Amino acid sequence: MDYITPCTLIREESVKSSYIYPRKEFKAYFSIKLIHATAMIKRKHGFIGERALVLPQAIIQEMEQTSLSAMLYITDIGYYPKAQHHYRERIEPITQYVFIYCIEGKGWVEINGEHHLIEKNQCFTLPANIPHRYGADEADPWTIYWIHFKGKMAQHYASRLYTPIEIKPSVHSRIKFRLDLFEEIYHTFEMGYSKENILFACSAFHYFLGSLSYLQQYRNATSDCETEDVIDAAIHYMKENINQKLSITELANQMGYSVSHFSAIFNKRTGYSALNYFNRLKIQHACHLLDFSDMKINQICYKIGIDDCYYFSRLFSKIMGMSPKAYKQQKKG
Repeated sequence: MDYITPCTLIREESVKSSYIYPRKEFKAYFSIKLIHATAMIKRKHGFIGERALVLPQAIIQEMEQTSLSAMLYITDIGYYPKAQHHYRERIEPITQYVFIYCIEGKGWVEINGEHHLIEKNQCFTLPANIPHRYGADEADPWTIYWIHFKGKMAQHYASRLYTPIEIKPSVHSRIKFRLDLFEEIYHTFEMGYSKENILFACSAFHYFLGSLSYLQQYRNATSDCETEDVIDAAIHYMKENINQKLSITELANQMGYSVSHFSAIFNKRTGYSALNYFNRLKIQHACHLLDFSDMKINQICYKIGIDDCYYFSRLFSKIMGMSPKAYKQQKKG
């Protein structure tokens, strides 16, 4: 549901007005101040490219009664891209913890009289049973992954994220792996609420929250991305930011090189300019989502950091030689 509330006063002007009262009509010509106001729309959901699942109450009760899932389980899960006018206020608190991971844009949260600004690459958890409200920044609305969860171990994980933490992409970060894990959990629920699906999703969710609660240990657990090679490091950084827009300046600065020198060595090593290579990685990831998910094309383009679906289709066709729709319908293997 959308909520409309008066907001900014725009202008005043002098007009002539006619009023009609019961049983008597008269015209009064006079100068009045006419106030034009915009309206601030507040939305809980309904964003282009959004995805969301609310688990049935019967399934939730089953998870509460199963020893493994009772430790930690999800009740709601979703993804809101460019969630303009997103707003949620819970005067009557809910019994779930609310996890929000902002990967782009900005937002805010208010709880216990404290106001926190949330920026790109930050996540936080709202405690259960406490009134709160949160929303997207009006000028730069956030893109968020969100999960409502409960369980005997929920408070343990949630309490480590009550204060927003920053998850910046780096040479040693594993952001893409974590977001892929979110997609696995979401897709598992989409496949149905069998006992095996539920238990797998709950087990994976432990790992997902653990990767944030113990961030440094998560990053140190693998040496796959540890490299002294600047081009490998740059490609890893691109993959970690596959849902973002990157400039050649940002890439060069991240690697510690001038734009001209970085561009030259990247082109010499790969045969492509850095941004061309980045676009190819985006389309590669789009192909993966087309092959292994039920996402629609307008959902996939947001997942790879492209806001314009028509531009996405043109770029996809240029690189793959066919449209995303044709690729989706093509038999493979």
